[in-house]
Amino acid sequence: MLSLNRKVTFAAVGLTLLLYPLSLVAQVPNQGPQSSFAGKYEGTVKDETGEQKLTLDMAEDAGKFSGTLTTMRGSFKIIKTQFTDGVLTLEIERPGGGSGTIKLKQNGSNLTATFSEAGKDLSVEFRRIVADEISGEWDAVADASGQAFPFTLTLKLEGEKVTGSSSSQLGTSNISSGSWKDGKLTVIIEGGTGQIGLVAAMVDGKLSGDYDYAGQLQGKFVAIKKK
Repeated sequence: MLSLNRKVTFAAVGLTLLLYPLSLVAQVPNQGPQSSFAGKYEGTVKDETGEQKLTLDMAEDAGKFSGTLTTMRGSFKIIKTQFTDGVLTLEIERPGGGSGTIKLKQNGSNLTATFSEAGKDLSVEFRRIVADEISGEWDAVADASGQAFPFTLTLKLEGEKVTGSSSSQLGTSNISSGSWKDGKLTVIIEGGTGQIGLVAAMVDGKLSGDYDYAGQLQGKFVAIKKK
């Protein structure tokens, strides 16, 4: 048990518990609308000539998509798009001229694409390529009723899975589960005094978000990556 030599507020005690062995039951906010199709994806199509790797790179601006489809034949621009009933239809330049269409449906963070080629209907699973913006050590500060408490997050990204630990002068605890998906970090850190949930997004190069300590104490935190 931690011995206190001075009077502290309830908020400070709560924050000490929060970060002694930093643990969490994340009370994750309700998920919002389905994520954007924007991003970079890789897929493989099979035909009589063998396997062909495809890369789809899309950006979104006010609901309008642009980007390229890259194949062994080169890179081809997205000319026009239409979104109807959960299906995004892309009109894309064809090799040698003209255009063709590809229909996309979201499958979690990935995409299922269907299109016709040489009179055949083909299907391709596109896997989202997740940029690793979070692996490394982060200097973080949590705010509990106006009182700052520093701690360190050590994060490692593998696909969409996040592992690592959190530590302060009071101890270190491992992340029991975590994810980095659609630009959102969600981690759960288990410890001996409770559970804490951290949910954050990247804002101006910083992880900025909320913590929840066992449903009893909530607040904001910000983390800056160590160089």
